[in-house]
Amino acid sequence: MNQTAPLPPNVAALPHDQHERLERLQRLAHMMDSAIRIPGTNLRIGADSIVGLVPGIGDTLALAPGLYIIGTGWQMGASKHTLGRMGMNAAIDYFIGSIPLLGDLFDAGYKSKLKNVALLREDLTKKAASTAA
Repeated sequence: MNQTAPLPPNVAALPHDQHERLERLQRLAHMMDSAIRIPGTNLRIGADSIVGLVPGIGDTLALAPGLYIIGTGWQMGASKHTLGRMGMNAAIDYFIGSIPLLGDLFDAGYKSKLKNVALLREDLTKKAASTAA
């Protein structure tokens, strides 16, 4: 699935307000993880990769949007399992991303925020489909 595309409308499963919140989270994740295409390559980076270049505080600042996505997932009723996976993705991104140079390269490829929005979308869609059945 193209992670930069808008969320697919799943009108039958998700309530309108959840769909809108997921779209906002998707835009945030895209901005943080893949908004900029590196010319001459298929590699995309986002604000996370750029801010992460600042030694000491860059990765901590880049963690805030990831925590916001997890917190919104909690508010939306994501399962504990999904929230745990999302937290693990954020922790991996933060700790490995904090390693000078190697972490910056890792940040460009890991894209934890896009992964977390996809996990949240999957979890909420399954819940909505099971309650509708």
